[in-house]
Amino acid sequence: MFDLAEQIILLVVALISNALSSMAGGGAGLLQLPALIFLGLPFSTALATHKIATVALGLGATIKHAREGHARLPLAVVMLAAGAPGVVLGANTILAIPESVAKVSLGILTTGLGIYSFFKKKLGQHYLPKHRDAFGWIIGAIGLFFFGFFNGSLSSGTGLFVTVWLITWFGYDFKRATAYTMIVVGIFWNGIGAFTLGLLAPVAWGWLPMLIVGSLLGGYAGAHIAITYGNPMIKRVFELITILVGITLIAKGL
Repeated sequence: MFDLAEQIILLVVALISNALSSMAGGGAGLLQLPALIFLGLPFSTALATHKIATVALGLGATIKHAREGHARLPLAVVMLAAGAPGVVLGANTILAIPESVAKVSLGILTTGLGIYSFFKKKLGQHYLPKHRDAFGWIIGAIGLFFFGFFNGSLSSGTGLFVTVWLITWFGYDFKRATAYTMIVVGIFWNGIGAFTLGLLAPVAWGWLPMLIVGSLLGGYAGAHIAITYGNPMIKRVFELITILVGITLIAKGL
């Protein structure tokens, strides 16, 4: 049965969570996934539904970033080729293992990521390309496979790790790193994860229209704000989101 109040809540949650995620380069699950569970969905159904909706986040952000030319094909291909197998493996794993230890561990790492960024004042403020030789690409791809696994399994906040990996290993600034995360992770990794989870768990199809609309609009709005205000503002939002995501994951795991 159609519930207007429920649909409005879904739209608002999707708008806010995806706008923040688009600015920070990840973290849409901070609000959206717990909200779906709070509204009554079982974890597996909430995860599958959330995953499908986050593809719209990637599309919304991509529309804005594509106009700015912040992403190039070579790295996007490496991210897709290295991360996609990890996403499939993670999506097939999450529904068969206990969540608590993984959530607490990821929560501690995510919180640490935000604290690290806070004290690393110059992190992601300038574009300084590095590790573009064969060895650098191999290590970079291994890291992306690892993060792809967690993207497919735990969903919440893993895009944040991809963003900081692109900054620390490949030398991107926040603006460029979040563009790659939103395009490759947001559309392709999340799309693969959504398809895989959709085969393994039921989806709340009646909830998706509002989630998709909110994700599209929120993704575009967040990307617009990030591009307008630049790396310093993106860094602050990134730190806020990572710490909040980390604390939320720890609380959920305990």
